[in-house]
Amino acid sequence: MEPRNPRVRWLVVFVLALVWMGAVFARLGYLQLFRYSDYLARAQRQQLRVRETTPKRGSIFDRNGHELAVSLPVDYCFADSSEINDNDMVAQLLSRVLNVAPEEIGAKLAEPHPFPVLARKLTPEIAARIEALNLRGIYVQKEPERVYPQRSLASQVIGYVNVDQQGQGGIEYALDKLIKGKPGRTLVTKDARRRGVDRSEVAAQPGSSVTLTIDENIQYIAEKELAAAMNDTHAKSGSIVIEDPNSGELLAVANWPTFDSNEPSAFEDDVRMNRAVAAAYEPGSTFKVITLASAFESGVASPSDLVDCQNGTIIVAGRLIHDWHPFGTLTVAQVLSHSSDVGSIKIALRDGASNLYQTARKFGIGELTGIDLPGENRGLFRPLEHWTPSSIGSIAIGQEVSVTPVQTTTFVSAIANGGLMYRPHIVKSVGSGPSNAIQKNSDSEPAQRRAIDSRIAATLRQLMAGVIVDTGGTGKPAALNGWTDAGKSGTAQKIDPATGRYSPDKYVTSFVGFAPVSDPVITMLVVIDSPIGAHHGGEVAGPVFRRVAEQVLQYLDTPHDIPVVPAVEMAARRRDASKLDAMDDEEEAKAASARSNPTDSSAPAPAANADAGASSAPTVEFGGEPGVTVPSLSGQSVRGVTEACSKLGLTPVLVGTGFALDQSPQAGARVNRGTRVVVRFGRPGKYVPANLQGGAN
Repeated sequence: MEPRNPRVRWLVVFVLALVWMGAVFARLGYLQLFRYSDYLARAQRQQLRVRETTPKRGSIFDRNGHELAVSLPVDYCFADSSEINDNDMVAQLLSRVLNVAPEEIGAKLAEPHPFPVLARKLTPEIAARIEALNLRGIYVQKEPERVYPQRSLASQVIGYVNVDQQGQGGIEYALDKLIKGKPGRTLVTKDARRRGVDRSEVAAQPGSSVTLTIDENIQYIAEKELAAAMNDTHAKSGSIVIEDPNSGELLAVANWPTFDSNEPSAFEDDVRMNRAVAAAYEPGSTFKVITLASAFESGVASPSDLVDCQNGTIIVAGRLIHDWHPFGTLTVAQVLSHSSDVGSIKIALRDGASNLYQTARKFGIGELTGIDLPGENRGLFRPLEHWTPSSIGSIAIGQEVSVTPVQTTTFVSAIANGGLMYRPHIVKSVGSGPSNAIQKNSDSEPAQRRAIDSRIAATLRQLMAGVIVDTGGTGKPAALNGWTDAGKSGTAQKIDPATGRYSPDKYVTSFVGFAPVSDPVITMLVVIDSPIGAHHGGEVAGPVFRRVAEQVLQYLDTPHDIPVVPAVEMAARRRDASKLDAMDDEEEAKAASARSNPTDSSAPAPAANADAGASSAPTVEFGGEPGVTVPSLSGQSVRGVTEACSKLGLTPVLVGTGFALDQSPQAGARVNRGTRVVVRFGRPGKYVPANLQGGAN
């Protein structure tokens, strides 16, 4: 047989080698191009151990740079599971130092996590003892721990963090992405015997710091007085919101009950809720300010117009509504200062449901304010097409509508500043960059829009001032010493969940106002939920407003715009006012009976929203030292009677129009200041108030 040609043999070998090399390169190409990520991840799992390090959260400051939340380094203990050969032995040794059961430590060591955390917040002594054990795979390092130096101060506003340093409430939650920073990483490369051969670290980037608009001192004043009010009234909860009406900045947001941000788990969820933005309530008589604003805007009423309050009853769409007091004829200014439900309803009926609805919307009722806090409640304000025929009567006096404390403060601030609605905000600036220097945040500039004409706002400011200074005004307990103030009190019955009707003994009382009247520096709302005993807004929330406002205005160095009365004399005046403002027992019983037994049983009847018993004009009191002699008012006009009574500190109750025919008490009777003088008029006449009765403006 003839031997093969060597060339053929080499050709066969070459072809086989080429096929083999092609297969190898094809396999390599497949692994490198299509399976690279899978094998790289598998290799890293086998060779690398990655441990994330917690970044330092940015600090939270008040408007003056005082620390409200900071992160401090504390020791913690963790394990590298790959370096531990005997979990039981390590658990036994550590249990004696940490005072923890060995089984608990063993369970953590058995976790699939490569770097389980064994203990946090170690004292320096315990950290030193762990290091002294010199256990392989057990390490002690420092991590940032969130600390709140002021403990419960502004806790619902600031919020808190969980064990992983993640924001869980308030600003901590709302700005968590900015505050928390970026975590660092430690990479350890191990060989086949799981020995460390390389180590690299990526440092954590600290978070941005935040400066709030609240003032630590103003916040303390608000919380202190709110706590005192809760102790005095035994109420369920309460809130105080203080705002700069000229910018929308919130100077204080106080809530009760409160909690310690350092130990949030020790308190219920309900306690940690920020009621100022999340808890909606029926505003009651404070809503009457919007009712009058709508009437003034549509031109159907003016402060001097007379309103027949029909001795305290009115029927709206078949529903009988009782006023809290049987008023006769009042001016529109007096309707607000005396807080007449019937008067407010008659003004709203004259204005019309559409106008009232549109004005309320302009004031942000039923809409989110856009405040930079989480969990805001928009409240309840049904679309106009869903109103019932009697809804206008309820809404005019602050029922069938709910608002949050921040919403109320915001719309009253619009009246205080001349008609502009600012977006309420609590973040003043946010830090940026590695130095965390506090810088102005241009995005935090508040939006503004006009709610009402500036002239209407000026008129409402004067009328709200009348609530304070009018002898029959519901806000006299809120009168400040040294500053003028204006406001409106509110008392609203709560819905009984069991019956779906208004409760006869559960109320939300409130007082909202601003000061000084001519150049407002603060707007403030006090809301107290379910006080025991006294429950009218003027007598319960009014004094709290006064105490807080006087301290805040003094702290802000606000110039006095009225003379300061000595403390002893002012205390005597307030005691007298409290006595004169107490509602007559029979009158209160009748009002309560009317509220608890409405004529229309198909729906909750609008209840008496009138404010404190402070709003009721007292009956003649002959006990004690008589104050003044009742003048003869026969033949005088409405204006003349009002001026004569106001000069003597008497409260005129005007019935009818024209000229005075008779009066009670009779001329010459000696009575205390503040006593009601009922005057009946005989023929039509026109009343033009003198400076809106010096206070019902």
